[in-house]
Amino acid sequence: MSKNTKVLQLTRELIGLKTDPTNFDELRKSLELIESVLSEFTIDKFESEGYTSLLIHNREKGNKHFHLILNGHLDVIPSPQIEYKSRIEGNRLYGIGSMDMKSSLATMVYVFKAIAKKINFPMALQVVTDEELGGFYGTKYQISQGVRSDFVISGESTNFNIVNKTKGIIWIRIKCSGISAHGAYPWLGDNAILKANRVIEKLFRLYPIPESKEKNIWVSSINLSNIETNNKSFNKVPSECTISLDVRYIPKDKDEVMTNIKDAVGDDGEIEIIVNEPFIDVSEKNEFILTLQDSTCKILGRSPDLYGAMGSSDARHYTLVGIPAVEFGPIGGSIGSEDEWVDIDSLQQFYDVLVEFILKLDRKYLV
Repeated sequence: MSKNTKVLQLTRELIGLKTDPTNFDELRKSLELIESVLSEFTIDKFESEGYTSLLIHNREKGNKHFHLILNGHLDVIPSPQIEYKSRIEGNRLYGIGSMDMKSSLATMVYVFKAIAKKINFPMALQVVTDEELGGFYGTKYQISQGVRSDFVISGESTNFNIVNKTKGIIWIRIKCSGISAHGAYPWLGDNAILKANRVIEKLFRLYPIPESKEKNIWVSSINLSNIETNNKSFNKVPSECTISLDVRYIPKDKDEVMTNIKDAVGDDGEIEIIVNEPFIDVSEKNEFILTLQDSTCKILGRSPDLYGAMGSSDARHYTLVGIPAVEFGPIGGSIGSEDEWVDIDSLQQFYDVLVEFILKLDRKYLV
């Protein structure tokens, strides 16, 4: 169909731009491509720390409250070895960013173009350029400037299932201090590495590494990512040791995870929180999710599964302001490589599902 051809063309143009998160010139060109397709709509621009993001919508300039926001990012996981080219083999479009998430964004662009002026409710397309860096200067910045919505879909590739839960993320450094002594008399010192080891043992008793080799296990976990000490000598009791932890916690553990960590550390160390990022936790009974499931079932003949994802996306930023946000998108694989791909037919299906979903919302909006 012509709309699928246009989606494919825009996707390939976007793949051809080297949109590493710090390549501001190419990011600007990619934004201009989106703007050229949607020039008849209101386009509000946001600037933060050198990053530009767009809020394209069907209301007057400056409006910040919407019934639905479609969220997408143009930046890709940076890799100097990868060529920014696309190719088609069979029913797959290959190229860096094809799955994550230039094809989804291109599809949402043409969905918005086709339907935004025909519906009664306020709707926006949010286009950002820093998702791979954490989304602090795009999505999170727009939220800080008052952008709100009743529901948000981040078009991450999910094979037409719905991510309604993700884990929270806490990066922590724990500094343990001891007393230095000569290595021949360790009892005269207080070994900081042994202190750190006590902390590590306590934490992994609380959050053991799952024995299963399945990829998606819905438990809170801790990764010991680094151990540092200022001691370089064999014959010295170390007086300082710092450990770095990557904590991924499921929503139900949110009230206890930091308490458990503090209790495990006790007097053995000092805690420094480097990153504390929210989770996604949207009820399976949410009316928007139920409508999205119905719309998907009508187009694909099956209802999408709901599941919790190990990674995160910009959707998590909406948790902090109480807005339900999910991930939902087409079929793809091999993220972040030259062999990254998206299923071409699934782009048409993604288009059709979104149109059906938006029309269902519009009918309910009028009631």
